[in-house]
Amino acid sequence: MSTINITNARQNLYSLVSEVNIGYNPITIVNNKGKNAVLISEEEWKNIEETLALSSIPGLVENINEIRKNEKWEEAEEFDPNEEW
Repeated sequence: MSTINITNARQNLYSLVSEVNIGYNPITIVNNKGKNAVLISEEEWKNIEETLALSSIPGLVENINEIRKNEKWEEAEEFDPNEEW
């Protein structure tokens, strides 16, 4: 994660926004009061929100981990979007 002071961030805001949207690498913006912020892309923020929402469902993470552990992935068929149900 890159770090930049708030003065430089203010001067380079346009390029910083472009940078986080292209590389999905967050940037820590520091100030002299010890109250820092992190700049991330909107897409990354939506991904974080989705992860938090799904993780808050009781038992979901445990179920997924159990499936991962017990499923025979080598025997699984490849997804076919044209398959009829």
